[in-house]
Amino acid sequence: MIVEAPVLEAFTEQLLGRVSKLRLGDGLDPATDVGPVINQTQLKRIHAYTEIGLQEAARLLTGGSIAADGQLGEGNFYRPTLFADVKPEMRIAQEEIFGPTLVVIPAVDFSDAIRIANGTRYGLSLSLYTRDLARAFQAVDRLESGIVYVNAPTIGAEIQLPFGGTKWTGNGHREAGTTAFDEFTEWKTVYIDYSGHLQRAQIDTEAS
Repeated sequence: MIVEAPVLEAFTEQLLGRVSKLRLGDGLDPATDVGPVINQTQLKRIHAYTEIGLQEAARLLTGGSIAADGQLGEGNFYRPTLFADVKPEMRIAQEEIFGPTLVVIPAVDFSDAIRIANGTRYGLSLSLYTRDLARAFQAVDRLESGIVYVNAPTIGAEIQLPFGGTKWTGNGHREAGTTAFDEFTEWKTVYIDYSGHLQRAQIDTEAS
């Protein structure tokens, strides 16, 4: 998460308050905010990234551990984790963790935020929050991502629309919406001349 400097402190404080209150539990329970991860391997991988973040001198604000108390110990639960003072070049900012880990990266201004966002090898989906409509369109134009949400949370997929990423997240195709026809079929060009005689484009019929 990239946050501009003027609102960084207040935003991070409010974010910490929200993350600290997230409830772990059964993913089918409406009262649950965060469910389990897929398996023990992924659980250990998430925790390994927490340790990497600490080694990189990022500031851990909350979480950062496997939840093993009570019934949570019977599943693969990781406490919602929030890092601050994260630099764009850190591994926890550059690599995909696939866990309940959020990093806050300070940006000097709008242009710096765009530079940081484009400074990763991935480019599937992102969200931009702003009240400045002009800035929103500038960002949409400059951001290197297959999907851009403005003032909406990113879920990484819109089945009814072309879906796909850029850079390491893309392969040059979009696999949903009308573009799915191109992704899952092969084009074949067929030309049929039913006139019954050769055309000038095929043979010169004039006497030499």
